[in-house]
Amino acid sequence: MPSVIEFLQSQLFTEIPVPTKKFTGQTIIVTGSNTGFGLEAARHFILLDAAKVILAVRSISKGKAAAARLEESTGTKAVVEVWELDLASFASVRSFAKQSRSLERLDILVNNAGVMTYDFVLAEKDDSLITVNAVSPLLLSMLLLPKMRETSLKYDKETVITFVGSLGHARVDFIESKSEHIFKDLAIEKTARMTVRYNISKVIQLQLARELAENLTKSEKLGNIVVSLVNPGLSDTEVARNLGWLQGIIVKVVLSLVGRAPEEASRTLVLAAEGGPETHGQYLDDGKVGRYVISAQITPPRKSLLGYQLPVHRPSKFITSDEGIKVQKQLWKELIEKLDAIAPGIVDSI
Repeated sequence: MPSVIEFLQSQLFTEIPVPTKKFTGQTIIVTGSNTGFGLEAARHFILLDAAKVILAVRSISKGKAAAARLEESTGTKAVVEVWELDLASFASVRSFAKQSRSLERLDILVNNAGVMTYDFVLAEKDDSLITVNAVSPLLLSMLLLPKMRETSLKYDKETVITFVGSLGHARVDFIESKSEHIFKDLAIEKTARMTVRYNISKVIQLQLARELAENLTKSEKLGNIVVSLVNPGLSDTEVARNLGWLQGIIVKVVLSLVGRAPEEASRTLVLAAEGGPETHGQYLDDGKVGRYVISAQITPPRKSLLGYQLPVHRPSKFITSDEGIKVQKQLWKELIEKLDAIAPGIVDSI
């Protein structure tokens, strides 16, 4: 887990590179993109010559308003499309994926949408935080794999799936992982630890994305799909809009002091979308490979703003421990059982 000094250095003294790589001709989906750094990432993609940028949003009206702002600020027309996607509904995810089959190509999926709340609400038999932040993004990604493989083969290029993670994954003790049925136990309101549930959802997201990357690496199917995770840092977005008034005030104060501007945070998403084999299976931090790595690639120690030697950032010890890997396999098994009931045979898409 990073120290306070490391966190402040990253937030206040680390400049995220402005993306310059072109996305000419590409089709890109960004979920949760009507506001915050999802919206800003979409703006970057447009300015970097993407042919089609799909705003995947819960509210069509808000999405259309965001699209109008994007067109006005970029001076472009007929690039942005607004599609409905509610990650709290598996039917909505399946409908979105079905609509995506009509696309000529699909180069990049940015799984940005998420929610943070202290209220326990069931959505598709799981706590809504688990459904929206972990299960549905995996369902969507797997349903889109055939189209992304098709694109990879047709255009002789890699396609990219990136998940927007959180440093919060390293700031929680995932005691629920000791259960024989993790998802079922997380769906019990009486024992739900809602003050840390967001962080738990990000642990699960990280572990499932790791497993997806590993399974794609082992797959004998043709086509090159890169999977990564990216930590955009602390940024002023609407993800905490469902917190109580007191918690909301605290979050706003912290963000005003150390939060990144949404545009700067969005650069990390765009850099992740650039892909490259060195990013496959990696957790990208500050727009770089090698911090919070999930494979063996490690960057050298860095000096902090106070001149101290800082250790290389890694995932929480739990993630890479034998126990963490065991839990990762269990979560994947439970997820596949869950998703196979929603979309029979979905595992065959890998």
